[in-house]
Amino acid sequence: MFRRPFRFPIIGVLLALLAGSLAFSQQQEQKLPDAPVPQNNAPAPNLNVPQPAPDEQGNSSSSENPEPPANTRSTPPGQNNPPPPGSQEIKTVPPGSVPKAGQSGPDELYSLVKNVSFVTVPVTVKDRDGKLVDGLLAKDFSIYEDGAPQTLTFFTSDPFPLSAALIVDQGLPDPALRKVNQTFAALGGAFGPFDEVAVFTYGNAVNKRQDFGNSSRMEVALHRISDERGQNAGASVVGGPFGSGPQVNSKPLPGAAQVTTPKPEFHVLNDAILVAAQDLAHRSPTSRKIIFIISDGQEYGSRASYAQVLKVLLTDGIAVYAIGVNTAAIPVYDKVAKARIPGFGYTNILPRYVNATGGDVLNEFSKEAIESAYQRITMEARNQYTLGYNTAQRPSSNYRDIEVRVKRPGLEVFAKHGYYPLPPQREQPAPPPESGEAQPGPGGAN
Repeated sequence: MFRRPFRFPIIGVLLALLAGSLAFSQQQEQKLPDAPVPQNNAPAPNLNVPQPAPDEQGNSSSSENPEPPANTRSTPPGQNNPPPPGSQEIKTVPPGSVPKAGQSGPDELYSLVKNVSFVTVPVTVKDRDGKLVDGLLAKDFSIYEDGAPQTLTFFTSDPFPLSAALIVDQGLPDPALRKVNQTFAALGGAFGPFDEVAVFTYGNAVNKRQDFGNSSRMEVALHRISDERGQNAGASVVGGPFGSGPQVNSKPLPGAAQVTTPKPEFHVLNDAILVAAQDLAHRSPTSRKIIFIISDGQEYGSRASYAQVLKVLLTDGIAVYAIGVNTAAIPVYDKVAKARIPGFGYTNILPRYVNATGGDVLNEFSKEAIESAYQRITMEARNQYTLGYNTAQRPSSNYRDIEVRVKRPGLEVFAKHGYYPLPPQREQPAPPPESGEAQPGPGGAN
């Protein structure tokens, strides 16, 4: 009797709550964003989510769509975003070497163009007594290329560390080689802590005994070769009536001992310098590159000619320094030692290399003189004036002549005779010549 008046209000409240819940659910469904699709500006419909009803202009009534993620953001029409770093579409090329239009593809390679116009010239200046002259300034020098004066853009008298290739002639007679071996202990003091030295030997062939390292490693290599012997003294029987033993009617006598005719000994000095120069070409450009030779200068049997080797030296800026021993140190013999004897090669080719590359040669006969020459050679090579200029000529493989002058009278200048702007073409060495003939090259001493 008392419960009937409250039934209708309760039902009304429940209906109102149900209607509000349905309205709220529809509003939340309308706020769901469209699923973004990569590389498409128009949102694709989601079949699982009800789409909002468009208004009279045809636009969606939803205005709270969140911004799509960065990796799926579409590109506006008419604009191209750059590819990410490391993409194959980016080609980094130096100025002046951009490929022509139409060349494309991920496997395309760019060409590196490098025009070298700066020329460096190390210079040694001595007085009439052969002593080094210091204290000169840039204004005291003038330099000419192919006869045209050049403007110095670089000058320094600071010492440089050395990258040295030490070459020891093991084709010397045994007494002479023993004397040289006894001087190896003095070589350690000739090089400084910032120098690097490689050790080569040659006779009939070239042998690399030690790669570039400090003076301690050089001393270890020299100690290993200090007991090796030189050539036997005396002339070998190479022909004549006693070259093949006793004969009767031009036939060997039966039962008689036959005399073996040995082949003439080779002295492949050109090949040794070439091998050392090729190794030096890869050393740091901040060091002074030199070849330090201990030899009598004889050249016979090399596959490389003097002209070929000199071209490599002048291209890579390598100077040759030498200590002439044995016959090269005999005063009277040294005056005629630059000549070439047909069939026997050059009796002393060291002065030709030294003059053309701006180095120096000291001919010493005694053990004490050889030890003293080590220090003089390295000190001279390290303490040179360094001149630099920018040439106006275009790079080519042609030889260019250089002349350095000092404006003070009574001084002697030692510098390379010229250079090659571009590396020489790689050529296959010729077979060993029968006569050991070496052809003169540009800038060589006459």
